[in-house]
Amino acid sequence: MGEGAGMLVLERLDRALARGARVYAELVGYGSTADAVHATAPAEDGEGMLRAIHMALAEGGLTPDGTPLTWADTHHPALSETDGDYDGDFLFINDKANARVAVIDLRDFDVKQIVKNPITLSDHGGTFVTPDTDYIVEGGQYAMPLGFEYSSIENYEDDYRGMITFWKFNRETGRIDKDQSFAIELPPYWQDLCDSGKGPSEGWVFCNSINTEMATGGVESGNPPFESGASQRDMDYLHVFNLDKAVEVADAGNVEMINDFRVIPLETAIAEGLLYYVPEPKSPHGVDVTPDGEFMIVAGKLDPHVTVFSFDKLQAAIEAGTSEADPFGVPVLNFDSVMEAQVELGLGPLHTQFDDKGYAYTSLFLDSAVARWSLGGSADEKNDDPPWTLVTKTPVQYNIGHLTAAEGDTVSPDGKYLVAMNKWAVDRFLPVGPLLPQNFQLLDISGTGTDMPVVYDMPLPDGEPHYGQIIKADKIEAWEVYPEVGWDPHTQAVNPDAPKQGEERVERDGNEVHVYMTAIRSHYTPEHVEIQQGDHVVWHITNVERAVDATHGFTIPAYNIHLSIEPGETASFEFDAKQSGVFSYYCTEFCSALHLEMMGYMMIAPSDSASATTD
Repeated sequence: MGEGAGMLVLERLDRALARGARVYAELVGYGSTADAVHATAPAEDGEGMLRAIHMALAEGGLTPDGTPLTWADTHHPALSETDGDYDGDFLFINDKANARVAVIDLRDFDVKQIVKNPITLSDHGGTFVTPDTDYIVEGGQYAMPLGFEYSSIENYEDDYRGMITFWKFNRETGRIDKDQSFAIELPPYWQDLCDSGKGPSEGWVFCNSINTEMATGGVESGNPPFESGASQRDMDYLHVFNLDKAVEVADAGNVEMINDFRVIPLETAIAEGLLYYVPEPKSPHGVDVTPDGEFMIVAGKLDPHVTVFSFDKLQAAIEAGTSEADPFGVPVLNFDSVMEAQVELGLGPLHTQFDDKGYAYTSLFLDSAVARWSLGGSADEKNDDPPWTLVTKTPVQYNIGHLTAAEGDTVSPDGKYLVAMNKWAVDRFLPVGPLLPQNFQLLDISGTGTDMPVVYDMPLPDGEPHYGQIIKADKIEAWEVYPEVGWDPHTQAVNPDAPKQGEERVERDGNEVHVYMTAIRSHYTPEHVEIQQGDHVVWHITNVERAVDATHGFTIPAYNIHLSIEPGETASFEFDAKQSGVFSYYCTEFCSALHLEMMGYMMIAPSDSASATTD
């Protein structure tokens, strides 16, 4: 090492948490480019460095100018599973707009981790879990050059690619292990929703795709718009992945590294038998595996049928081999050799859920209805209806998208109830301006045959619903208060430096000020905090309450600071005291009859006043 050199040792987060280390900071973004301009010098214009910075910012959940991402287009929540059943431990959800996945611990319903996909910028086919939550599946959406590179749309077929990512989940640490995760490079189709196999199909993953036409749009230049260009073919491709074998290939090192992330190249995926295609009715929006794992259900939005594929027939077709391939060399299996049945349901079929009586339920967007139809195979004996038959349709209001039944995508659905997540409310509720609420409707599916009434309407404000799951309440073992006072939700352990009663104080080290505060009904300690303009302030608060539901808020006006601190929790925030003046901080929760008196003053002396005092 040269004179003046230094060394920084970074420890993996899961290992630090496992040994009980206090985590001061987490490296969330990293970027590296091989400029190849000179043996020792980077490009003079800094282009390589700029790309590396942008990579690091994107991976760390920051915009290109370094500001934090402040919103997410969350789509598909996935509860953790054990043996294919919800276990109530964790929840995962994706951010389509930024290709991120969040991990939520259901002991306190708090986000513990957000990972940014290092090779793509958008996803839609996530999140879905394998039956024991060994992997979290994140499918892509819109094709792009992998690794955030640039290429003209004219190079679409050559440079643009799809992808699917398998995030390895560590239950002990409650975190995604990026080093054990990997992706598979795919052709530049638009991959959509996925589902994991169950029972006999466990170890396999299935994903829809659209735009196998590889349309590139450009309506402003006289080209067909995406909506028609991506709907020309009668069939798209169901992507079939051998996940168990893909894990072996990745662990054997048969990968390329893109932004320090393992990616199995498309050619390797084909050669190793990791990827197969099955033609599916065009423009599908979901593939759903039956509870027994025997069949995969696909609904093409522009086809009135649902198509049922047999896993046994799929395996036989793979074993027999095929001479047909897509333009990139991916083997395409014969549609008729894999199909089990087609059931005509109505217009605009989208998503399917299941019950405990051998029925499937599919949303019909254009018909504004929920279709009940009977399954075959091992489910055939659970009701009196012939297999693979439409039984009834219940109208809903209006234009249903997703739907969710009680544990309806697990190996053991509960039945009884189903929620229709309707996109439009129209005339169901009192108008509150041009932005209407969504309409959730509860259907009673406890009967058989044509008995399937709507029993309740519920307006849902804000964004449009994108899937949901219903879990038995007794599976959730959430804490009512944190286990001990001074609990850090990020590490799920007591923070030894958390403020304690009787030890509240304000400490100064140069221009860095640390405030150690406690909160209890109905006061903060300290109630006066005096600092100087230009100080960097690190503020720590512990809610020392042990009473259930005794949550305290904390806000400072003008500085855009607000916290919600649950019983026993400790939290910290930082800011620069740029504006002088007197600022009243107060509790934003109605915690007691004297909640208005739960306040204090932060007094920031002007910098010229501070200089005069020093002189």
